[in-house]
Amino acid sequence: MLTCKDATRLMSQKMDGKLTPMNRLALGFHLLICRGCRNFDAQIRFIRKAVKHVAGGADATEADRQER
Repeated sequence: MLTCKDATRLMSQKMDGKLTPMNRLALGFHLLICRGCRNFDAQIRFIRKAVKHVAGGADATEADRQER
């Protein structure tokens, strides 16, 4: 079972696409049961999207669509 500290570390790694299948599964399970980490995950996704939008203008919107 992951701690919230471990989960936040994995969320950061996930943004860079560096998760093993086991870590992805463990994080997914943790996010199912932990509301605080789900909120944190949503916040870091929002921040990443906002930064891409500001830094890249219209190109960021297309990159976001491809990322989903």
